[in-house]
Amino acid sequence: MTQEELDALMSGDIDLDEAYEETELSNTDTKDEENTVSEEEPYNETDPEKYRVSAVHSWPPPPPTDENKMVHQLDDVTKESEEKASEIFDLIEGISNDLGKGEKQVKTVKAVIQSNIELFDTLSVKFPHVEAFKTQLTKNQDISLTMDEILEMLQNGGDTIMNVMDIMQYQDIHRQKIERVINVMRALSTYMNHLFSGKIDDSKRVASAVHLPGDTGNDDVVSSDDIEALLASFGKK
Repeated sequence: MTQEELDALMSGDIDLDEAYEETELSNTDTKDEENTVSEEEPYNETDPEKYRVSAVHSWPPPPPTDENKMVHQLDDVTKESEEKASEIFDLIEGISNDLGKGEKQVKTVKAVIQSNIELFDTLSVKFPHVEAFKTQLTKNQDISLTMDEILEMLQNGGDTIMNVMDIMQYQDIHRQKIERVINVMRALSTYMNHLFSGKIDDSKRVASAVHLPGDTGNDDVVSSDDIEALLASFGKK
């Protein structure tokens, strides 16, 4: 209600009940418009349960929940990444140990096969008419080649594991970079707190006015509570 409407009310030209109904209808229309905007622009929701971060809609800022606190989130990232990296290193180390054991076992088996080859080679020369010696000699020679291929695969697997461990070292570098960002953010936060600090405690400060003269769209605006308080003051005179 404007100042002109208030003057008309005091002179009796406006019925208070009708003015109150018009104010309620206006407030209802405003709420409907706000709801419509909220539905069309879900990114502008201030409800922590509905808020979604968007690179397109930059206002309002996200609510200060644990999910939106930047340093809090970065601390969680560094902690979790370090824990997962440690678990990965343990698994890789186990695989590397198994590959090493496999190489030793293959070499042991290959030594036995090589002795069989030498034996059947000797028997084939002394007893050329015995086909079984020649057959076993050929089989052992074939299995020896197969064992060489298995040994090569195990060795290649060990080399790959070492390369993976070297690559995983970059995870620690990334963690250190994130920690450096956290330290810079905390330093900026401390600096801003000192920059905007005052001598008066905030609890002792005077509350700010809702509307001031010259505010766009709020000039000479009087609420229903102000009207009721004004009428009550006239009744006491």
